[in-house]
Order: sequence, then C-alpha cells, then structure tokens
Amino acid sequence: MLIKDAPVIWEGLRSIICVYKPPSVTCERVRKTIIAAVCKGLNEMECRPPVDFVCIEGNPSGKLTVSVKPSLADDPLVVGPRYIHDDLKCSWSNFLGFNTSGVLLLGLGKGTKVAKLIRENRPTRCYRLSGKLGEATDNAFKDGKVVERTTWRHVKLENMNRFLATLQASHQKEMFKSCGIDLQSEEAYKLACQGPIRPANSKLPVIYGIKCVKFEPPEFVIEIQCINEYETYLRSLIHEIGMKLHSSAHCTAIQCIRHSYFTVENALLRKHWTLQDIITNMEQCIQIMDEHENIIRQKSAALQ
Repeated sequence: MLIKDAPVIWEGLRSIICVYKPPSVTCERVRKTIIAAVCKGLNEMECRPPVDFVCIEGNPSGKLTVSVKPSLADDPLVVGPRYIHDDLKCSWSNFLGFNTSGVLLLGLGKGTKVAKLIRENRPTRCYRLSGKLGEATDNAFKDGKVVERTTWRHVKLENMNRFLATLQASHQKEMFKSCGIDLQSEEAYKLACQGPIRPANSKLPVIYGIKCVKFEPPEFVIEIQCINEYETYLRSLIHEIGMKLHSSAHCTAIQCIRHSYFTVENALLRKHWTLQDIITNMEQCIQIMDEHENIIRQKSAALQ
C-alpha cells in the first residue's frame, strides 16, 4: 500500500533494511546515502502543517480580537525541511570493508535496536572470494603492488579441495577444543546439533564451511561460511591458499552473499535506494525474520 503521509512513515521506521553495498564504497557512505534518500522522500510528502499561532490584537483598554493563524516561525520556508539527516538514526548490523561488496543490514529509526540485537547474536556470514594464482601483492589484493610471480599450472582442483577440507576440519577441531570437549564424545555431538558453536573471543575468525565453487586457472572462486571475519583476514586467506598449493595468489574480489537469513536476493541495489523501495524492503525483512523465528520455535519444540 502506498502511504503519502510522512508522519505515518516516520513512525513506521522501526526495523532493518537489506541493501547491496557496492565495492570501493565505505559503509559510512552507504549509511549517509540511505539517510539522505529517506529524508528527501519524506520532505516531498505531505508533512504536518505549521503549528497555530494565537494572535491577540486591539487596544488593551478597549475591545480585543483573538485570531488563530499558522505560525511563520514554524513554516518550512523559514525553519527548513521537516526531516533532516540528524533526526534519523541509522546503524549497520554487519560491517563490510572498503573493497567488499554484498549484503549489508541497516537499522532505521527504532530499528537500530534490531540491528544491534542481530549484531550481538553473531550470526554466520557467507562470502565468495575471487582469487588469481601466480601473483602475490603487498596487500594480498588486486590493487596492491606485485611482489612475487610464480608458476600455477601445476595446481589442480583436487589439490585445492584437499587443502580446503583440511582447513575446515582444523577450524572445527579448534572450536571444540576451546570448549573443552572431546571431538569424539557424545557431548560434542549434542553441542553440534544445537547449531554453530560461537567462539568466546568475538575477534577470533572461525570457518564453518569452505569450498571451491569455480576453478578456471589461474582464476578461482572460494565460498566460505564464517564468523568474526574481517576484510584483511579474507584477503590473507587467499594468499595462504596460494602458498599452501606451492604457488602464490591474491584476492580480486570479496562479496558477502548472505548475512544471517538475508541473501543478495533480498538486497536493494543502488538504483533502488528510494523511500518507497526502502519501506517495501523493510516490510520484507520483517516478514523474513518472522518466518525464521517460527521455524526456530518449531525446531526447539521438536527437540524437547
């Protein structure tokens, strides 16, 4: 339903939105762009009229007349637009680096509390990392200076899959060790049934799943499910893969394709960052969260 009343929409800003962050753009730039789009859309709608000004005129010793008229001190032409950038709260639930593109969750208005709750629950994220064999750069990314060139034709898909499986197994083993549980015990099985194990240290990157989804040497694409990751770690991971395969590699692109329940299919592209599309996306995000909460309740009831 199309709402044309700005105050109604302003009060309805109480959840999160899912946008697609382009590469080479900071999260702060995206945040300011979204705020500007919302305020611009609200100011173009029907805003509240100026407050009434009670005017008493006449001779104090004689008859006085009382009139009510719109206050010029509250007119938008005098005080400026009704909705300004500083009035709208906006915070991200997941931080993406400068070179990373993909799913970015933003809380608008009272929805900043929802964004904070998702952030504190530390859900897993899924990335697609593109790499190139044969060259190593000083920052492990494509815009860095090439510091080493090596051969790569000996690298096979089987070798890469073997190393990725070993890497995933080592991360899972370390997770159980940090909990003080034997990996072969029944307690470890019950703990694994409850879902991904969260590390006590929120700054420790943990890989829950990693696989090669595209291998066209020297180009390749890795899909990784992880937590507590950051851009530098993801770039260095591609560099490490190159070294372990007796070659070298650098990262060419980083894309976040899933954050919690939200995927790139739910994300608004830059051309759709308008007020009406943002409101529609917010309603979709609320529906997605409600659906998954019902699924979680059903699974919890079944386990009990």
